[in-house]
Amino acid sequence: MTNIQREMDIPKFDETFLPILEVLKSGNVYKTRDLIDEVKSVFYFELTEEQLRQETKSGDLLIDNRIAWGKSYLKKGGYVFFPERGYVQITEKGKNHSSSLTVRDLENESSFFDFYKQVPTQSLISETPKSNVSSPQDLIDEGVKRIDDEVKSELLSKLKGINPYFFEKVVLRLLKKMGYGEFIETAKSGDGGIDGIINEDQLGLDKIYIQAKRFNDGKVRETDIRNFIGAMSGDTNKGVFVTTSDFDNKALEKARSAHHKIICINGEKLVELMHKFNVGIQIKTTYEIKQVDEDFFDEK
Repeated sequence: MTNIQREMDIPKFDETFLPILEVLKSGNVYKTRDLIDEVKSVFYFELTEEQLRQETKSGDLLIDNRIAWGKSYLKKGGYVFFPERGYVQITEKGKNHSSSLTVRDLENESSFFDFYKQVPTQSLISETPKSNVSSPQDLIDEGVKRIDDEVKSELLSKLKGINPYFFEKVVLRLLKKMGYGEFIETAKSGDGGIDGIINEDQLGLDKIYIQAKRFNDGKVRETDIRNFIGAMSGDTNKGVFVTTSDFDNKALEKARSAHHKIICINGEKLVELMHKFNVGIQIKTTYEIKQVDEDFFDEK
């Protein structure tokens, strides 16, 4: 038996049904926030810090969002109810639930259909195949990710096809957008392999040297990193090497072992940064996701 344990996956929203009911089975009334924390503490304590910090596209914590959707579906199925705003409690039906509980089970409940009685039955059935693996928020995130991936792929293709000198400008503009200060483009001949210099402060006391290589094929090699280091003068120990392709292992090792601080950015990372800081792309459409304003209905 191996000592290496498989990392626990973030649960799908329908996988939170039973943990939620288990926490609520005492019959106590829980604040929604306390319920989410308790479910995470008891059932998902093996999740890593990175997993616990993972967010949805809207900025909610992913694990919290899925537990919240699980609670919502349990209410639709009549397994829990909300005695007052922001609180949740188990029902008798919830206390006597079966040993397994899926979205399909809930959707076959009369209470679930009563909840959606204004929606044609056919629309519920047509959505059932996906609902047992993805919450509505998951479906939104998956759709946005698919669009984002296509944009990044197209962006990388564009970068590989542009003039090498313009590619250098793109890299410098990106770094400026990221907040690294004004840049100076070096001469295109006799520049010793340096394509740009960024002054981190207004007096130019701290500088970052930039090398931008637009490669269609092949990887950045150790000799490229060595030449870059050699071209850096004694007034800086910071450099950023950017390429549209990738770095081979020896190049990365050379960058890591150098006395200088060398950051290597490959094509995948480059388009991630351009996408994040809106360089070379534009926002096409913005959608609003609305929810009920509970405070509006608070009569207290």
